[in-house]
Amino acid sequence: MSASSSACVSTTFANPSVLGAEILSISASLVQNFSRTVSDQLYYNHPSITLNGIDYCNVTVTYTHPGQNDTINVENWLPLNDWNGRLQALGGGGFLAGRFPLTNTAMAGAIGEGYAATSSDAGLPLSYIPDPWAQVSSGNVNLYLLQDLASVALNDQAIIAKSIVNDFYGQPPAYSYWSGCSQGGRQGMMLAQRYPEAYDGIAAAAPAFNWGQFIPAAAWAQVMMNVLDIFPYSCELDAITDAAVAACDGLDGIMDGLVSDAESCHFDPFTTVGQQINCTETGSVITISDGAATIANLTWTGPRSSSNEFLWYGPYSQARLTGAAEATGTTSDLGYAMTSCSNGTCIGVPTGLGEAWLKFWVEKDPAWNYTLITSTDEYASLFHASVQQFDSIIGTADPDLREFEAAGGKMITYHGLADGLIPTGGTVDYYNRVLDISPHAQDYFRFFEVPGLAHCSGGNGGQPTATFQALVDWVENGVVPESLPISFNDTDGVLNERILCPFPAKATLKSTCMASTSADCFECA
Repeated sequence: MSASSSACVSTTFANPSVLGAEILSISASLVQNFSRTVSDQLYYNHPSITLNGIDYCNVTVTYTHPGQNDTINVENWLPLNDWNGRLQALGGGGFLAGRFPLTNTAMAGAIGEGYAATSSDAGLPLSYIPDPWAQVSSGNVNLYLLQDLASVALNDQAIIAKSIVNDFYGQPPAYSYWSGCSQGGRQGMMLAQRYPEAYDGIAAAAPAFNWGQFIPAAAWAQVMMNVLDIFPYSCELDAITDAAVAACDGLDGIMDGLVSDAESCHFDPFTTVGQQINCTETGSVITISDGAATIANLTWTGPRSSSNEFLWYGPYSQARLTGAAEATGTTSDLGYAMTSCSNGTCIGVPTGLGEAWLKFWVEKDPAWNYTLITSTDEYASLFHASVQQFDSIIGTADPDLREFEAAGGKMITYHGLADGLIPTGGTVDYYNRVLDISPHAQDYFRFFEVPGLAHCSGGNGGQPTATFQALVDWVENGVVPESLPISFNDTDGVLNERILCPFPAKATLKSTCMASTSADCFECA
């Protein structure tokens, strides 16, 4: 379907009706001959796509919730030609709800595929750190903006975008979808939990949900390095990770550099102590220290109290604790146990996620620093405070999805087993809790573990680029995603084609077939 460029003016659009909101302005501008190459490393759930000469109308709706002192922008890109009759909303990342470079890249991909695309900033400034908006005054967190980020702006966006689409094309979208990873994955989960009728289908990858637990857990390794005064070289931690992968690679019966059965990998990092490695940081051969094994072990184990009480999950041992092996310009570059070393002395390098959360929201003191934590009990106290004070706002951990099911919604989640930023165990935990309430949840919600995949993208196990199309096929044609295709080049450069299986099943090599590079040789079991 097409629309006239003459319709790309603000007077085309009526003020959307959003409960509790006041529309401040609507702007419309025509963008012509837009071209861009969009990588699947940034357009999560989709394959790469190249756009050539696309014309679209950029409609931005600015609104506020009276009395809350917020100003929220919902940006909508409406292709003039070949609109496919659908809406795709794109999620955020980190402390950003949307309308930042990564989301804009994904919006480009969406209009390239014929979708009307939408993104909301939830009233937050364009800042990768939360410092500018986290507090309204000393000791007082900005609960309204946190609420906007957590949930409220998500439903607002769905209402506004559908209204804008209807005004521009003369008809509402036949189907509406959400796509995101990390914060975008959490947003998708929140939509399914709290606004089950907002979208027909949700692709929520590597979700940053269980927020009250996950986000302080992201500071655990740095806190303990400081408490124990142990700051390993990155080369030590990388060598330990490599050893863990080598030890557990064959658990699935295939030696391919991937650990497919992460839950069965119980590697002891202390077995590497004393081994000699070439270290980039020192420019020499060093031995792996007991301290490095200690940090790896406590990071994998996840936060614990002094009495060894479980608090939250750590990343699986195949995740790189020091971030991506090669810089990607994405959050995959971050790792829980990053250090920076000079002249034989190393210091911790925090991710900026858990530490910022503890500073602004839990301690509520911009002058506070995670290095002030002196014990595991002190950390555990802050951890519990995070859950107690904010779980109801942004926890996004409600496993009761029966209203989403009743609305006819479908959701697909993937999570990399080598995710070093959001532990995959949290998603496994959530999905099992969903199954406890709704044993037939696979009828509307499927979760796929991805061996070797880092946070959202990166790693050596391939990118699940068919996720979104599988969602569309499920929603519109009733085609149940019994598996997802994935491919990667192994260490010898050989193309391997595999399948991903809905949890708890795993891709297993058929006994009658030994060609492990062919997807046809695998089945879900």
